[in-house]
Amino acid sequence: MQINHSATMDNIMNLLNGSLGKEVIAGITKQTGASEDEAQSVASTALPAMLGALQRNANNQEGAQGILNALQSKHDGSILDNLPDFFGNGDTRDGNGILGHVLGGKKEVVAQSISNKTGVSSGTVSSIMASLAPILMGYLGKQSRSQQVGDGNGLSDLLGGLLGGQSGGDALGGLLDQNGDGKLGIDDAAGFLGGLFGKK
Repeated sequence: MQINHSATMDNIMNLLNGSLGKEVIAGITKQTGASEDEAQSVASTALPAMLGALQRNANNQEGAQGILNALQSKHDGSILDNLPDFFGNGDTRDGNGILGHVLGGKKEVVAQSISNKTGVSSGTVSSIMASLAPILMGYLGKQSRSQQVGDGNGLSDLLGGLLGGQSGGDALGGLLDQNGDGKLGIDDAAGFLGGLFGKK
């Protein structure tokens, strides 16, 4: 089915700028020891990068089916109703597993690039990303059910809508270092959802 990109974008902006967004940032600060400003800065930079990577993974049938299977089972959105429990247990294994699947061997490089951009230590960035990943997947699971997403095309439309209609490749741009020089161009990717949690 055709996804209304602007409506989807409005939905995620409204949701994450509202009470859920405040709860997520508060949970991240408690779990990682980062300040609220640091959590907001890292989240608004990391989320579009993770969405772009997910969309790149969804570009082939096997990758898309793997994401859909995850969204229809473990990451069905129920985490959003139990954020205090999620943040309370301090378990980041699921989040790190998601990041490993989505970013592969680039996980540490992406964390370092976000650290360079935000001034937050790469270790703290990694912890924040591990906290964000299950929440992002849960949000996608909830959205995929409400949009009745059942195939790779619908998944790509959903992810594209959350990225403002950009493709995963455009969203990542030079984020995943193509030439091995260790320098990542994250500014453009960060701009797509830079206002997600409000500005510092």
